[in-house]
Amino acid sequence: MIREIRLYGDPVLREECARVEQVDDEIRRLIEDLQETMYEADGIGLAAPQVGVATRVFVYDIRDDDIPPGALINPEIVDSEGVVKTEEGCLSIPGLAEIVERHETIMVRGLDADGEPVEFRAEGLLSRCIQHESDHLDGVLFLDRVSPLKRKMLVRKWQKRD
Repeated sequence: MIREIRLYGDPVLREECARVEQVDDEIRRLIEDLQETMYEADGIGLAAPQVGVATRVFVYDIRDDDIPPGALINPEIVDSEGVVKTEEGCLSIPGLAEIVERHETIMVRGLDADGEPVEFRAEGLLSRCIQHESDHLDGVLFLDRVSPLKRKMLVRKWQKRD
C-alpha cells in the first residue's frame, strides 16, 4: 500500500524512533508499504517516520544491479571511515538539495526483513543512503547537517514553494 510521505514540519520527522522488539507481520507489512511508497516517489530510500511511523525501520534501493534492495531494522552504524561531500535531497523535503558531508564507508548492523541479523560494509551511494535514512530514525534531517546560514536559506526557499 502506498502511504502518504510526511513533509518537513511534520513533528513525526523529529521523533527519536522506537526499536523494533519483534519482527512480525505488522513490521513486514510496513516494509512492503515503505518499498511501494519509495518506488512510487522515485526515491532510493525511505524511513518509517517519513510515512508517520516512529519505528526504527527503513528500506533502500540505489538501483545498482550489483547491490540488491533491502530493509534494515534497528540499524546501527558501528564503524566508519573517510569523508565525502555530495549533494543530497529528501522525499520529505521535495525540491531542496544541498551538499552534505557524510562518511565515505560505513559498517552497519541490524536485522533484515526476516528478522535475521545482518552486518555489512557500504560505500558510495549506499553508504550515503544508509546514513541519511539512519538519521531519520533519530529525528535528524539532511538540513541539520548543513551550516546554519545554508539551513536558513533552504528553509526560506521551502516555505516559499508553490
